[in-house]
Amino acid sequence: MNIINVLDNGYVRLVDHMGSDLSIVNAARVSYAKESKEFSDRDARLIQFLAREGHTSPFRHAVLQFEIYAPLMVARQWWKYIIGSAHYEGTGDSLEAWNESSRRYVTEDPTFYIPSSTEWRSKPKNSKQGSGDIISWELGEVYTKKLMEYIEIGMKNYEAALESGICAEQARLFLPSYGMYVRWYWTASLQSVSHFLNQRLAHDAQLEIQEYAKVIMSLCREYYPNALEELISTK
Repeated sequence: MNIINVLDNGYVRLVDHMGSDLSIVNAARVSYAKESKEFSDRDARLIQFLAREGHTSPFRHAVLQFEIYAPLMVARQWWKYIIGSAHYEGTGDSLEAWNESSRRYVTEDPTFYIPSSTEWRSKPKNSKQGSGDIISWELGEVYTKKLMEYIEIGMKNYEAALESGICAEQARLFLPSYGMYVRWYWTASLQSVSHFLNQRLAHDAQLEIQEYAKVIMSLCREYYPNALEELISTK
């Protein structure tokens, strides 16, 4: 099973995929009624050309489906790529799909992302977003404890509301949201996945989503090594 753990309780699982590097070059060559039976150096050069010249449609004939379990703060950043997929200039990609578990229906025990005392980061010096260096262990210990206490209060109120007969879709209001793990399926073309990777592997991306992007990259590379080499500018 293609599953890799991320953060403290998260994971990415490659559920399914369609196509390969060979699929990409054959999609490009169909204009000339040509087809490669086996991937060759000539095909690798064609992928280089397609990526370099911005001929993006062949890369949309390769599709991947992932199951992702991540804190809500990561999921909502990720969701921007679904909203923008049909409108982003140059992609023309309207084939993305996102289906997420809902606490209107699911009442399994919530799981929360809790940074350890050595994982809290300072605010950046020269930017309004992002983060800086790791703060001191002593201060990190204080805020790990505060977060755990906050989650405990929210969980008690959530469980009390359910026990009192409050519906799940309203009881969930008591749950601390941004650190709560959510599960979803993401299906996207290789071009769209590459756009996500180029932005979220960048050094100024939020660290937590960078960790997920690294895993997505590793799972994709097995099936599309040549295409990824040309499409990803942040190696």
